[in-house]
Formats: sequence, structure tokens, C-alpha cells
Amino acid sequence: MNQHDLKHPHQELRSLLGTRFSTDDAVRDAHARDASYHQGALPDAVTFPKTDAEVSDIVKICAKSNIPIIPYGTGTGVEGAVVATEGTLCIALNEMNRILSVNEADRDATVQAGVTRGQLNAHLVEQGMQLHFPVDPGADASLGGMAATRASGTSAVCYGTMQDNVLGLTVITADGTLIRTGSRARKSAAGYDLTRLFIGSEGTLGIIAEITLKLARLPEAIAAAVCAFPTVDAAVETVIELICGGTSIARIELLDKLQMDAVNKYSGLAYEVAPTLFFEFHGSANTVAESSKIAGTIASAHGSGDFRWTTDETERKRLWQARYDSYHAALNRRPGSVGYVTDVCVPISQLAECIAETQKLLNNSNLIAFMLGHVGDGNFHVVFPLEPGNKDELAEAQQISEQIVDIALKMDGTCTGEHGIGIGKRDALRKEHGEAVELMRAIKQALDPQNLMNPGKIFL
Repeated sequence: MNQHDLKHPHQELRSLLGTRFSTDDAVRDAHARDASYHQGALPDAVTFPKTDAEVSDIVKICAKSNIPIIPYGTGTGVEGAVVATEGTLCIALNEMNRILSVNEADRDATVQAGVTRGQLNAHLVEQGMQLHFPVDPGADASLGGMAATRASGTSAVCYGTMQDNVLGLTVITADGTLIRTGSRARKSAAGYDLTRLFIGSEGTLGIIAEITLKLARLPEAIAAAVCAFPTVDAAVETVIELICGGTSIARIELLDKLQMDAVNKYSGLAYEVAPTLFFEFHGSANTVAESSKIAGTIASAHGSGDFRWTTDETERKRLWQARYDSYHAALNRRPGSVGYVTDVCVPISQLAECIAETQKLLNNSNLIAFMLGHVGDGNFHVVFPLEPGNKDELAEAQQISEQIVDIALKMDGTCTGEHGIGIGKRDALRKEHGEAVELMRAIKQALDPQNLMNPGKIFL
């Protein structure tokens, strides 16, 4: 589709949105990709709606003119889920950033899709509410994007993932129809669970415009701890014993030796360069103290170093900021590199073996690789800093990623615990789900017969 073909819909969109419709090259370039190595084409134009009705009108114009649509949040994904293709229109949702309601008694909030988790939590603090939204993927991602990718992150071991914390959605379907799924009730047996259908659909079935979220009580006390181990296996065995023993843990993260070295250099820290667990405990003061003591005892039994824990808020934030910086710290070890990231998730009982087999692959590789993960729920990541444009390095990283997926699937795991499919794991999805992918295609065809919603993502 060329610019001449798009002239009329462009005029309609400009009339609808004014300056919030852009064909500026810099704007198009800024909305062409996510945080991954995946490259695509510039979208033909970018729109910045502020309301559900505007999103609906944009989609109707696109449907009438057969223009594919790419929804865009904050662009923090790593599997190419929002990478643009030629002839597409980008719907950037960052100006849909209003917090529509917060119900303290019911512990829920309804927000527009462009609201970020940081923005929502800051608002709850400003309102003096002892509530927070606990799902934390690390980046200050938009809540619409988090729902669309079924995000989770560091706190999933305690609070669950997005699919556990979304009560309902407002969605614009492929023909521009506005539908609402779910309700503010905490349970329902009314019809198909459409909310869960759209969560994790990566914009391929409709555009999430609003989200109603569960909120959690702020814990009475929080403690954080860091502890080094002689081997990754010792650290993972500690995690398994803690989780299987029922110890109350809000977060438990693993960084391997190379990742710790990178974090030290990037964040100006002086932690021991060894496989390391980061812990966080939530609850009453007594529960936190007891859980910390149990964790320290179990870690020591697996040969750990000093188990240092603190309830000081400044120190806790400093500790976790180092964890959040781990991706950029890895890339910093190879200036100018681009990140290739893969993740898998396995049953916790299989985690030690899965990581051990993954380490063998990495040790035999020509590439430098960093391992980290949300090991409390069996999810870990491998980051490869690659030379931009180096096809050999990319091919090797992709081959290793496929082998890691095979290892996880052999252990009844999944090809991605939280990054999604996007472009990068379409083949892995087929390996995992087999003929069930055809049912996914049938659902896509039924809801989006023109294939306008984020085409080419999840499957071709």
C-alpha cells in the first residue's frame, strides 16, 4: 500500500486528531520498534488518541481502508511484539494516561491503557492509600502493554502475574466495536472468560483501552537481603527448598557470576562476584523477621556467604535498583551492543536441571551471555549482548535460544514465562502447543478476519 492509497484515510485521521496524527519521520522511527534486536519498517503514521471513542474511530477508519494497526505502549518488550511492518498505522496509547477510579474498600482501580505501573503506585501514595499494584516487570511499562503481553516479573512468586490481577478490560475490536469484559466483582461464572482471552493476545485480537486491576495492601514490613553462593546450583537448590517449604517470600531473584560483575560495574556496587540471590520479604514485622531467618539458615546450609538483610527503605531501593539495571548492565559490558534476550519457565522442581543444562550450552558458546531470573516461580532469562548487524552472532544466539526452549519443553515448561511470542518465538509456540496453534488461528480469524490487528505477531 503506497502513500497515494493512504491519502484519504490520512485526511480522515488528521481531521479527527489534528496534531495528534503524525507522519513525521522522527515520530515514526520512535514507534517502529521495541527494546529488542528486531527490526522492521517505519509505520506510515502514528496516532495519539486520548479516549476510547477516538481509538474506536481510528480503528473504524483503518478497517474501512484495510490498514493494519500496531498498538504501542512504552516499547519495553523484548520479542518484537510492537515492531512495525510496512504500510501500518501505529496507535500510540501513551496519552491515554488517566487513572479513572480507585476504590479503596474494594481494592481495585480502573485506568486507561497508557497509565504506567509507576504512575498508578505514585498516585496511590499521593492519595494516602495503603494500597499498591504489585505486578513488577522491572521497566515502568504501561499497564495496557502489561495486560497485552501477560506480564509478570519480580513479584510474581507472591502476587501472581497480570492474568491473576486483572478484573476486566475495555477493548476495541478489529471493526472498531467497543466491548467491556469482566466486572469489578472478584469472581464470575457468566459466559466465556473474554478477559483472559485478550490478556496475552499481544494486540492481535483487539486494542486494550482500559483495565480494571486488583490492588494489594501495602505490607506492614518489608525486608530485603542479598546472599552469594559458590555455584548457581547451590543458589537454585536454596530457592527450591525455600519455596517447597512454604517460606513466605515476595521476590527471589538469581544473578549469575557474570551478571553480578556487570551490575557491580554499572551500578557502582561492591558485591561478591559470584552467583547471587536477591530476596524480599513482605508481611508483619514478625513474619518478615522469621522468614528472613529461615532463608538465611537454608542458604547457609547450601554454602552461602553472609546473609545480609535490611528493612531500611533507602538500602532496599538501592539493592533492587541494581537488579532492575541488570539488562543495561549486561549491555554495558559490550559498549554499542544490542540485546538478544530469551526466557523460559519450568516447574520449580525442574529448575536446577534446566539451568544446569542451559549453562552447559552457554559455556560451549562463542558468545558472552548473562543469566538472571525470577527463580521463585521457575522463570529465568539469558541476555546476549550482540554486535549490531553481526549475522553470525545473531544466528548463534537464536540457535542457543531454541535449544534452551527445547530443554524447558522437555521438562514440561514453557517457551516464555513472561516476554511473550511477538516475532521472536513464533516457531517455539508451535513446538509448545502443536495443533492447538490452529485453534488460536481460528480465534484470530473469527475476531479479525481482515488480519489488521498487529499482523505477523504470535504466528504468521
